[in-house]
Parts: sequence; C-alpha cells; structure tokens
Amino acid sequence: MIITIGRELGSGGREIGRRVAERLGYGFYDKELLLEAAKKSGLAPECFEKADERTERSIGTGLFGMRFPFLGDGASSIVPGFTNDTIFQIQSDTLRTIAESEQKGVVFVGRCADYVLRDMAGLLNVFVSADEADRVKRVVSYFSCNESVALDKIHKVDRQRASYYEYYTSKDWGEARGYHLCLNSSRFGVDGCIDMILRAVDECIAR
Repeated sequence: MIITIGRELGSGGREIGRRVAERLGYGFYDKELLLEAAKKSGLAPECFEKADERTERSIGTGLFGMRFPFLGDGASSIVPGFTNDTIFQIQSDTLRTIAESEQKGVVFVGRCADYVLRDMAGLLNVFVSADEADRVKRVVSYFSCNESVALDKIHKVDRQRASYYEYYTSKDWGEARGYHLCLNSSRFGVDGCIDMILRAVDECIAR
C-alpha cells in the first residue's frame, strides 16, 4: 500500500503521515526523500533542500555552471545547466524506487508523490487542511515565532507548494477531486484524521 499526503502548512499533515506510518509499520519519507535523492545522484543534500517544493528554474543565484559539493570526499564539480527540473526528475525516480522496494507499505509527504506514483497499484492519496487559526497556532509553536510571522509563512509556503504542484502536474493543489480523501484536522483532530486514513487503508486492502 502506498499513501501520499498533501498538506497545508500548519495542518499537521506531516505528523499525521508519520503516525499513520508508525501504526501500520510502513516506511515514512518527507525530508528523508531529499537525502535519498542526494545519495542517488551524488549531489550534496543542500542542493535538494534549496529546491525543495519550489518551481524556480534555477536554485539560489543560478545553477548553470555552478559548483556543487558532492557527497563523500567533499570535492566540488561543475554541473552545467542543472535546474529544478533535474532535481524533480531525480526525486521522482527516487520516489518510484522506494515505492517499489518497500515490502509492506510506505507513506510519502509532499513532493507531488500522488502524481509521480499515479500509475502504481494500491495508491491512496490524501490531502490535509486546517482552519487558519489552528494553522497559525501550530506554526507559532513549531517555529517559535509570533502570529504575524506565522501567518506570513503560511501564505508564502502555501503559494510555493501550490505553484510547485501545479507546475509539475498541471493539476490544482488541494482540489478535492484530485485526491481520494480530503481531511480537515481542525474538524476531526489529528487522531481522528489518522483513524480515518487507517479505515480507508483497510477498505482499499479489502477490495
């Protein structure tokens, strides 16, 4: 079984995905996927972190001809024309490799996993949202910032995620018909969302 989690910032989507994976004994990948992609490509993880769920065609001051530190001996190498599209392709290949290799099941958070893995069997695509007030509280707690900063961060990250998703999938981020299950963690709580995902998994496996 493959579960993908799309999420608004501050909705608790990552926690929900992690705890679902723990309950099921599945693999769990969020930021971890960046490290796996870095290992596969030989590029340092920082390259992937800079491009993480962003659509800019180049990273930082530009990737064309930029030097990147490689894993291992810490050496650098020229990577001509290296763009976010290249990063996306490496991450997509890594997603598919992990999904095919996990024996029991796996949970992916973000990174257009629902789209990248759309042709694989046993797929359950979930989107988690929450009311703005609850999102602000969670972001304030997580980043130790004030409410104004939290709200700005929410708007910025949501725009980045929507742009990234729509750029690579030509679909609308967060639109209900693009997912199998859409949940509001303010209405159902984190535990309630987890329970509903687990019930959905049982239904999928039973079919």
